[in-house]
This record gives sequence, structure tokens and C-alpha cells, in this order.
Amino acid sequence: MVNEVAKKLEEADGLVIGSPVYYAGPNGTLISFLNRLFFSASFEKRFKVGAAVVSARRMGTTATLDQLNKYFLHGEMPVVASRYWNAVHGNNPEEVMKDEEGLQTMRVLGRNMAFLIRAIAREREAVGLPETAPTRIATNFIR
Repeated sequence: MVNEVAKKLEEADGLVIGSPVYYAGPNGTLISFLNRLFFSASFEKRFKVGAAVVSARRMGTTATLDQLNKYFLHGEMPVVASRYWNAVHGNNPEEVMKDEEGLQTMRVLGRNMAFLIRAIAREREAVGLPETAPTRIATNFIR
């Protein structure tokens, strides 16, 4: 399954990752999948736009967003912002639909993501992407 998704992401301009909040973190199966996708599968991630969205009954949204956004940051993917944290609240879909602030945040996120994808595409066409470092430097802090 990971290899199939990697092939699709190779052609995609962006990625939205969504998760419910469990014990102040993302779904464990999702994390296992993302670990394989981002660190084992070989596909170009640079400058594909990324957005994480989460849903919680009450708490844990910022910790979950932080964990999901790190996949994008490691892959040199611009992270899309909204006007608040990309979260909705509710115990079930019907309750989420009553979270007017969360729904507005998602609408703004969608518009911002579409804008950023178009802007990167225009810049890539006009001047190309920034150069990458020729080799990756990995520092070991144990001396």
C-alpha cells in the first residue's frame, strides 16, 4: 500500500494528512504508514505542499498537528497555514459540523493551499526550484 501511495504522491502537487486525536497524538496506524512513506519510499517530496488536519473531542490537537507537520518539514514541503490551528472539535461528525470556527479554519486552509500550489507551480515554471545541497550533512551530537 505504501508503494502505491508513493507513486500517486509523485504526481501530486500537495498532500493533506488527517487524523483523529488519540491520547494527544495521531492515530498509531497512520504514524506507522507515514514513517514508511516518508522514510522508506522513494519519491520527490520537495515543494509539494503539505497540510495536516486533526479532529478532537476536546484536547490534544496542537500536539497532534506538531507531530504530523514534522513529516512535511523533513521532506522540504511547505506547510500550509490557516488563520488558526488546523483542527475541528466534536465527538462525532454531527458535532464537528457545529464547530463553525473549525469549519471556517478548514475553508481558509483549502483556499490557502490552492493558492500556494499555484504560486509554486508558477515559480517552478519561471525560474525552477531552489538548488539542493549536494550531500546531506548529518551531525552526531555524541562526542
